Amino acid sequence: MAVVDPTLDVERALLAGGATCVIGVDEVGRGALAGPVGVGVAVVNSSALAFPAGLRDSKMLSEPRRRLLAPLAAAWASHSAVGLASPLEVDRLGIIAALGLAGKRALAQLFAAGVDITGAVVLLDGNDDWLNRALSTPLNVVTRVRADQDCASVAAASVIAKVHRDALMIEADAATPGYEWAGNKGYGSPAHMAAITLLGPALLHRKSWLKITA
Repeated sequence: MAVVDPTLDVERALLAGGATCVIGVDEVGRGALAGPVGVGVAVVNSSALAFPAGLRDSKMLSEPRRRLLAPLAAAWASHSAVGLASPLEVDRLGIIAALGLAGKRALAQLFAAGVDITGAVVLLDGNDDWLNRALSTPLNVVTRVRADQDCASVAAASVIAKVHRDALMIEADAATPGYEWAGNKGYGSPAHMAAITLLGPALLHRKSWLKITA
């Protein structure tokens, strides 16, 4: 896959169209077997300056590079936050509804910080508006395929959320050793799957996602 450098072109067009700010949104941990699902948000407004050099979709960055860029991205955005939904909530609600719940929690943090949510345009990676389905009052959501690659606000949200969730899984690995979460971050690596077979599921596992045979 060719490396794509994000820009602020989409965000500036939305701001020129009357948005008070643009909230870039991306999810992390959607396909993991263990740990929370997270939604990162990063706010840019008309005063946004050049974003940190090297900022890209988190999947295109090495782990050390993501850790370096995450605080820079958070400082660049006027506000940022990460909302989470627990493995139990994923099991009870399903992954799409859990994503919406995590996004709602991230937006609540922005609202508490004074961000004008109702006047914003939410720039959501992908082609499915799973966010509005979780909200009692719909927001102005624009979906865009590969927004995490070509929109700086969404790339920032991606990196911030990924580093935040990775840190949680590294902490969880120390508290519940044996599943190698520090390395696989809860995804289904061969070592992780072998550990589940040997040790059984842990509290952080999404039980409805596990298909283990004897």
